[in-house]
Amino acid sequence: MSWDIVLFNSAEKIISIQDLDEEKLLPIDFDKILLENCSTKNAEDQKNKNSSKDFFSDSINDDINFFFDDEPSSNKMISLYSEEALFKIIELAKLHNWQIFDTSLGEMLDLENPEKNGYSNHKNYVSQIMKNK
Repeated sequence: MSWDIVLFNSAEKIISIQDLDEEKLLPIDFDKILLENCSTKNAEDQKNKNSSKDFFSDSINDDINFFFDDEPSSNKMISLYSEEALFKIIELAKLHNWQIFDTSLGEMLDLENPEKNGYSNHKNYVSQIMKNK
């Protein structure tokens, strides 16, 4: 089971997801950047092999998964399987001025204080599911 985050490329700081101004969102090729920085395989080979309907799952320790987009987009949903993966994405977010919404936390992440994130919520959820089986 994974926990999801959403990357945003925005011209202004997003304080809350409810107040998101879609007119300020800027399209970017998230796939290219993610593949160049997280993939353990050749980015062009991977992109050509997969279509937008395929699931990419070969990056740092298989901890980051996402669908390919056919064109640049202003946001990107990513499934994470470890807190280490989140910190890798946070490094990229800082480099590219992205912002991150953590679905498990239900709020935007503070990239300068990333220790407050949804990983513990995710672990608790998975633990609860496993107990109920």
